[in-house]
Amino acid sequence: MTAVSDAGQDDILKVSGLKVHFPLFKGVLVRRQAGSVRAVDGVSFTVRRGETLGLVGESGCGKSTTGLAILRMTPITEGKVEFDGKDISSYTNSMMRTVRRRIQMVYQDPYGSLNPRMKVGDIIGEPLIVHGVDTERDVYRARIQELLHLVGLRPDMAERYPHEFSGGQRQRISIARAVSLNPALLICDEPVSALDVSIQAQVVNLFQELQERLGLSYLFIAHDLAVVRHVSHRIAVMYLGRIVEIAPRKDLYQAPLHPYTQGLLAAVPIPSPSAEALRPQQTILGEPPSVVNPPSGCRFHPRCPMAMKVCSEIDPELREIESGRSTACHLHDPAIVGMDRDPLSPLGRPSSAATSSARRGQPAIA
Repeated sequence: MTAVSDAGQDDILKVSGLKVHFPLFKGVLVRRQAGSVRAVDGVSFTVRRGETLGLVGESGCGKSTTGLAILRMTPITEGKVEFDGKDISSYTNSMMRTVRRRIQMVYQDPYGSLNPRMKVGDIIGEPLIVHGVDTERDVYRARIQELLHLVGLRPDMAERYPHEFSGGQRQRISIARAVSLNPALLICDEPVSALDVSIQAQVVNLFQELQERLGLSYLFIAHDLAVVRHVSHRIAVMYLGRIVEIAPRKDLYQAPLHPYTQGLLAAVPIPSPSAEALRPQQTILGEPPSVVNPPSGCRFHPRCPMAMKVCSEIDPELREIESGRSTACHLHDPAIVGMDRDPLSPLGRPSSAATSSARRGQPAIA
């Protein structure tokens, strides 16, 4: 895997206050709403042209739902999604048809995302038929061969069926189908998590090659911080339906601001056994709270080793700490300097070194 360079400043996607709530019902004869699942609860971020924004977090935090909501594949409860300067939040299905030519999705499961009864050439060419692009017979066949070559497969493989390919090859077929209409943005939902580690690197390199050749932008959803580090320009960290930190890749890995980000990075193993043994342990204790009834104040405070009384009372807003870096944490909010900073966490008061390092934007880990 190779590192990525800085991207341009022009936004192609802007998500503002996005909420996706799923109603819960109870009763058999008479069904009544009994709350809602707050899968996504006020998410805001941008994706620039030619950039990869990594979206990371624990399972169930709302990453995949965010991607589906952008494509309007799940209803939006509240908020705004702007693509290429146009608000698509209220678009009808017929209006979204045009948008979906320019926003495509690559799914996690390369086995389940391909129709086993269709030949690979027909799978790749299906978007062309649906949207009426390059449908003339000779042009269509040439385009299929071009796409197969683009993703590192032989043109003669178009006559085979999905079960004749390995997992990595199937994901390449999925990518070929996604780029067949020359989209501007790809939403990649855990695109390498189902693959072997050796194959993951090849597919990640393919994503980067396609970005350089086609000028693509990516929203790269994943839970593997090692993969996200190599493929992303900026990274957004999500917890329980909300963004808790957004920063350039280098800044986030070298000096994470939010305690949750620090805990995630501390859980990434170091290749050197001796260095791993000497590294102080900083784990995130407990389980994520319920998305049906999230805790008051900061949603991470029941698990945070640096939680204060104010964390249980006031929900911190995602605010810019310095150029390009934002976090939702009271440790970095000057407005609460004079407020009660007594520790709230059952883990006890953090050490002065840990607290001061967090306020400076340094990880409380070696």
